[in-house]
Amino acid sequence: MRIVVAPDKFKGSATAAEAAHAIAAGLRAGRPDLDVVELPVADGGDGTVAAAVGAGFSPVQVRAAGPTGAPVQATFAVRGSTAVIELAEVVGLRQLPGGELAPLTASTYGLGQVIAAALDAGVGTIVLGIGGSASTDGGAGMLQALGALLTDRQGRSLGPGGAALSELARIELAGLDRRLADVRFLVASDVDNPLLGRSGAAAVFSPQKGASPAQAALLERALARWAELTASATKLDLAAAPGVGAAGGAGFAALAYLGAELLPGIELVLELIGFDAALTGAGLVITGEGRLDAQSLSGKAPVGVARAAARHGIPVAAVAGQVLLTEAELAAAGFAAAFSLVEIEPDPAVSIASASSLLELIGRQIAASGLVVA
Repeated sequence: MRIVVAPDKFKGSATAAEAAHAIAAGLRAGRPDLDVVELPVADGGDGTVAAAVGAGFSPVQVRAAGPTGAPVQATFAVRGSTAVIELAEVVGLRQLPGGELAPLTASTYGLGQVIAAALDAGVGTIVLGIGGSASTDGGAGMLQALGALLTDRQGRSLGPGGAALSELARIELAGLDRRLADVRFLVASDVDNPLLGRSGAAAVFSPQKGASPAQAALLERALARWAELTASATKLDLAAAPGVGAAGGAGFAALAYLGAELLPGIELVLELIGFDAALTGAGLVITGEGRLDAQSLSGKAPVGVARAAARHGIPVAAVAGQVLLTEAELAAAGFAAAFSLVEIEPDPAVSIASASSLLELIGRQIAASGLVVA
């Protein structure tokens, strides 16, 4: 029997690759005759590049500016004419020096530098995974790195971060990298928030990046200014488009200036890593993440995996640190069974610290269950 093990990360305890390896080890230990395929996945956020590399893409190292300008070592992935770039790898929350939040000044400038490096590699398609952003700059920093000139009323170049956009007076695109016009951009995201308003980037996401209510209001006004001048510069009014509020508005800049397409993150990643091909001959798929809850039902990786497997008529088992969905909700989402780490180790701290060994135990349990045919 062939089993495809395709989990997302278990945040804080195991990467997607580590989780896949641990579950697969348990399966093989319990049933050495199984054909087990490890295929870690992601939904456009943390782990997207790692999923691509795990599926055969080549990693490329690049030095770029982190969210506060301090240099970071980031990785993007290339295969053929396609590059996969993960925003979180370069300007994400995990790249903040000392973990200190910078809601007004964090920038996407480094993301633009990594895009430029991918252009140097001669690719024709760039996939941008934009989860995990540390900034709310509307993608302005990304564009500055790619050659756009953003100035204030005195003609001075704008400083970094979303707050600076409140001083924006002029957008000049003559210096924008000409190679961008020949590249197809696909943005992997799992949110449908617009740029502005009560469900927009500043109101919903900037507090998660450290913004106080007053700072969130300032960022809202700054993004409104950015949207107004962008509409004048590009003749595109996209501020209310679903999904452009992703990553502090980086999705907005990608659509308005790079001509990008916004796509559900997990669906795009599954296509990139050849998930459908891996299902050939499979009798079971195992997926999972740190916690299965109501939020998982709105397009997170495990549900995307379950939907893809269902199109092939293959049952899916879910594994999670905690399973907070009812049996009816699990069944409706396409899961034939669900296994939880806390059922083995009730202490959450111990469960997190011992995630890999617990995942291996669950792999053994699944190997001995009725989900695996003799």
